[in-house]
Amino acid sequence: MTINCKGQLIDLIPPKVMGILNITPDSFYDGGKHKNDKDILVHVEKMLNDGAMFIDVGAYSSRPNAEHITEDEELKRILPIVSLILNKFPKTLLSIDTFRSQIAKQCIEAGAALINDISAGKLDENMLQTVADLKVPYIMMHMKGTPQNMLMQTDYNNVIKDVLFYFSERLAAAKHLGIIDIIVDPGFGFAKTREQSFELLNHLELFKMLEKPMLVGVSRKSMIYKTLQTTPENTLNGTTVLNTIALQKGASILRVHDVKEAMECIKLVESLSC
Repeated sequence: MTINCKGQLIDLIPPKVMGILNITPDSFYDGGKHKNDKDILVHVEKMLNDGAMFIDVGAYSSRPNAEHITEDEELKRILPIVSLILNKFPKTLLSIDTFRSQIAKQCIEAGAALINDISAGKLDENMLQTVADLKVPYIMMHMKGTPQNMLMQTDYNNVIKDVLFYFSERLAAAKHLGIIDIIVDPGFGFAKTREQSFELLNHLELFKMLEKPMLVGVSRKSMIYKTLQTTPENTLNGTTVLNTIALQKGASILRVHDVKEAMECIKLVESLSC
């Protein structure tokens, strides 16, 4: 499977790693950690050197009950960082973590390569058309509600079937508008209980029927630290275990805080098929 990023065909076999750069003050793990330009560039350089194919930049925290910020505030946070990174590392494939079409448009015009939308276009009716016009790869995630109320949106008839049906509808809508490169993300922890997230992971291979690359983002999430009765800071080992399972079940991209360890997962899992 390949996706076209700024004219460069990216082969997702073997799987690739997307490094996380949160520039929000309140993300669940690294909120406020990268406070200035120097810290941001050092972190990005480390992720690139460790093997990240993509850097995912987010300026709106999507953790449960996160503070809602305006579009102007999100743009004020993210646009200078896009320019900062691309001025220093011009070949970087930046992913923009946003559900707002205007943020997506301005960041792509500033040099970013793809859009990562937690709402699959459901929180901004203009998002799908904007992505189609921009002709960039689009990551669509499954979520119900918003980050502010998603913890109350965990009722499903069957979580696997319901998420698959959601993607069939969103994929049809995207294809109708001419979006070509689409990646699906089951949305671990988003409008899902811990048990539902593990059920998704246990049956992750079923998502191959969508015939789209799959992104998995479980890095340091509550499904790990609550199960292990610890904190996000102590969940690297747990993250590695679940990333390994995800790779064995067909993940094409691992979205992670710890790039080096994710790259090691990929190398070791790939060795099983040698």
